[in-house]
Amino acid sequence: MGTYAVTGSASGMGAASAARLREAGHRVVGVDLRDADVTADLGTADGRRHAADEILRLCGGALDGVAAVAGVGPNLPDAAAVASINYFGPVALLDALRPALEREGGGRAVVIGSNSATTVPMIDDHLVGLLLAGDEEAARAHAAGAQRSLPAALAATSPSISAYATSKFALARWVRRTAVTPEWARRGITLNTIAPGAVVTPLMTDSTLSEDDLDPDTFPTPMPRGIFGRPADIAFWVAQFLSPEAGFTTGATLTVDGGTDAA
Repeated sequence: MGTYAVTGSASGMGAASAARLREAGHRVVGVDLRDADVTADLGTADGRRHAADEILRLCGGALDGVAAVAGVGPNLPDAAAVASINYFGPVALLDALRPALEREGGGRAVVIGSNSATTVPMIDDHLVGLLLAGDEEAARAHAAGAQRSLPAALAATSPSISAYATSKFALARWVRRTAVTPEWARRGITLNTIAPGAVVTPLMTDSTLSEDDLDPDTFPTPMPRGIFGRPADIAFWVAQFLSPEAGFTTGATLTVDGGTDAA
């Protein structure tokens, strides 16, 4: 059985992914702000370093796979924090853990993006450039400035919607660029993205509405299947991307949203 690291393991899709891997007999090192094997804030450089150091210590320097699930939603009041957590968090952690994935000769990595990258018409191209350039200070400052120009009605409900969609867009692009570099592809390590849609998690209900109020027919985006996703729907695909048999799939983005992106 293998050893896997899962961020955001205390709730939602991260908890479901960790549970599925454990049920299959694997060892899981969970990372979250609380209730995890490794307690760390991936929104800060110090927190990312601590998380990587602790994961490497607990796994003995060798990993079969990493699922970077941790993230925040568009309701977070601080757009700068959204950029740090959703983009720089997974990127820095995966960079730090790549040697541990290489040691196993065929490591797997998957990140959780969002269908917002293709369905929300508020992608900030300048912010994308700053994120991909690795300039966290400038990205945070730009995200905060852009947030101040949001229409009042939108700012009241989704104050970080542009930073959220943009950070997920940039993350998917980073995955595609990085997955095909020799340091990853020729070392046997795969790297892919899952782009969920409306999945009932604490992040979604906190940022949109309560679970009791959810109605696919009145939801702001199209819901062709007429149902919302559940964390287990995403955990299934996390497990597939992390499996040894997934060695010929890298640089891919899989949309799991009940048809919203297609609609």
